[in-house]
Amino acid sequence: MPKKREIPHTFVIVFSIIVIAAIASWFVHGGEYERTIKLLPDGTSKTIILPDSYKNVENQPQTWQIFSALFDGFVSKANIIVFILLIGGAFWILNASKAIDVAILTFLRFTKRLEKNNFIRAIGVNNIVMTLIMIIFSIFGSVFGMAEETIAFIIIFVPLAISMGYDSIVGICLCFFAAGLGFAGATLNPFTVGIAQGLSDLPLFSGLEYRIFCWFVITAIGIAFILRYAAKIRKDPGKSPMYERDIIWRNKAEGEIEKVKYETPKSAWVVYIIVLGVMSAYSCFYPITTMHIGQSKIVVPIIPILTGIYALSSIVFLRKSVHFFVLNLFIFTIFYLIVGVMGYQWYVLEIATLFFAMGLSSGFAMGYSANRITELFLTGVKDILPASLVVGLAGGIIIVLQNGKVIDPMLHGIANSMKDVGKFGSLSIMYGIQTLINVIITSGSAKAALTMPIMAPFSDLIHVSRQATVMAYQLGDGFTNLITPTSATLVGVLGVAKIPLEKWVKWAWPLILLLIIIGLLLLIPTVTMNLNGF
Repeated sequence: MPKKREIPHTFVIVFSIIVIAAIASWFVHGGEYERTIKLLPDGTSKTIILPDSYKNVENQPQTWQIFSALFDGFVSKANIIVFILLIGGAFWILNASKAIDVAILTFLRFTKRLEKNNFIRAIGVNNIVMTLIMIIFSIFGSVFGMAEETIAFIIIFVPLAISMGYDSIVGICLCFFAAGLGFAGATLNPFTVGIAQGLSDLPLFSGLEYRIFCWFVITAIGIAFILRYAAKIRKDPGKSPMYERDIIWRNKAEGEIEKVKYETPKSAWVVYIIVLGVMSAYSCFYPITTMHIGQSKIVVPIIPILTGIYALSSIVFLRKSVHFFVLNLFIFTIFYLIVGVMGYQWYVLEIATLFFAMGLSSGFAMGYSANRITELFLTGVKDILPASLVVGLAGGIIIVLQNGKVIDPMLHGIANSMKDVGKFGSLSIMYGIQTLINVIITSGSAKAALTMPIMAPFSDLIHVSRQATVMAYQLGDGFTNLITPTSATLVGVLGVAKIPLEKWVKWAWPLILLLIIIGLLLLIPTVTMNLNGF
């Protein structure tokens, strides 16, 4: 009997890419562009490439650096790694409270009641619920570039998807993949569209009408594909590539959740008062918040409003059970995340701190001792540690390519290939370049600083609008984020969901290929039609 072919471990795959990157540094002639600082319209600055400054430099072959890549990757991705560890520990405490289980059970009971309506039953209540969730996350990705934040939602949506009869792949599609669709079809994302237009000397968020159309098309196609897959898995769970591995999520005994003891200890009331005091203090310090949505600004007393709603809703939940109060803490954590990102430019440091505080508050509300909370937190960190290691290793790929002087020569060589191929041909090559570069450099802002100073002036020479060039960058920046092992967010999401990289790639590549083709088709009107802002 032939020996079954063994699928490489995620660590093996990522380390192999590091080795390939090191080998490339021996054969690709070294080169680099000069860089300068450019002030963007929003007052921030960005290091950009000077278009005609490329020069050959001595090769920097990478040898022993393949072994130091893990260390270097940890250093470069330290913020994401710590973010993942804190999220893992905080959610382990939250999971121990059974609040998420109670929420899922309550939600499933609610959906069963909805099925009594003939119209909703004909459409499928699960289809409606999943579509609404994915649209919300797609909007988040499109408007403020939600990416790393989705890691925190995996522990919620994977168990929910499995409880609804699906698998862990559907679970991460509900939040991570949906946000990725919105990120690719960005409308007001300041980290991609905003920076790219600023570097191209275009009015910020101009051409919005066509971007909204692109977002709608991309999101609709993605959701349709995911719903089709979900229906197949619910009909026959054995067809899921994660069926055996999802036993980790299905290992709760049937009916165990029904044994939850609904009560409210005094400690929960103490936590309620402390949190309310903190929120009231913040309401005094920040009575008014300016929420940024693209170029628009909305001034609203959002923190005092949230404080008032928390004060009233928590009393209702505390009278019912501590589990609902803990769930309320989680919900308001999400609200503060949104306010922080859109109103105060929060990133992973502030978000991780927020979730860490939520985890501690949940533990104390349940009446756990300090030692018990510490044990739960460390168990969660231990559980999520492999995902953190992969993030560090994936970060090492970029370090090897940069130190090997490989990235700039690749960019220079491909840019020269765009000569004499016509408008759409040149735009298609730009799109292809951005898509390929995104496999290596997944940071949208970094890629904009690397490519737009070259692409924007070149588009003037071939009489293609700079707005179309920004569209090529935007679409090329989004799709491969959902499949490349160099994406810290992707490997973090897969690590939390316990999905091997190779299984995810095997499942996702047909959809990614379809979306890449759709992206190319969406570029055609930018050179054939008179679009507003183009």
